[in-house]
Amino acid sequence: MKFTQQLSAQQFTQAFEFLSERSYWSKGISRERLEKAFAHSQCFALIENNQLLAFARVVTDRATFANLLDVFVLEQFRGQGLGKTLMDHVMSHPELQSLRRFTLTTRDAHSLYQQFGFQSQVNPNLAMEKCLVGGYSTLLQRQN
Repeated sequence: MKFTQQLSAQQFTQAFEFLSERSYWSKGISRERLEKAFAHSQCFALIENNQLLAFARVVTDRATFANLLDVFVLEQFRGQGLGKTLMDHVMSHPELQSLRRFTLTTRDAHSLYQQFGFQSQVNPNLAMEKCLVGGYSTLLQRQN
């Protein structure tokens, strides 16, 4: 198994299929939108025999702030500690050290992220968001 920050076309397709079809957070995302997101992010992947095993990406200014997104382990590789291995690579990356704020959103992986120092927001009343309700399916309906 190797760690990489560059995906081949085949590995991108594997990530796209998972994110657009099976994830709860980006179901319906278009290939073009995901290509743009990946191009403007710092990507992290675990690969074996050209097969994508796990993936994460970070949006950051590399000085003060980062947001962790799209973390997943493909179903057939779960239960082997790959999520923790991937997070070790992300959190030890030199450009992601000493940031004032590192955020993420998760519905079901709190225990994984707590191992890396993430916790509930200290002042959640300060946080705001603008979110497209219905995700990418709503966006597609608006364009038609």
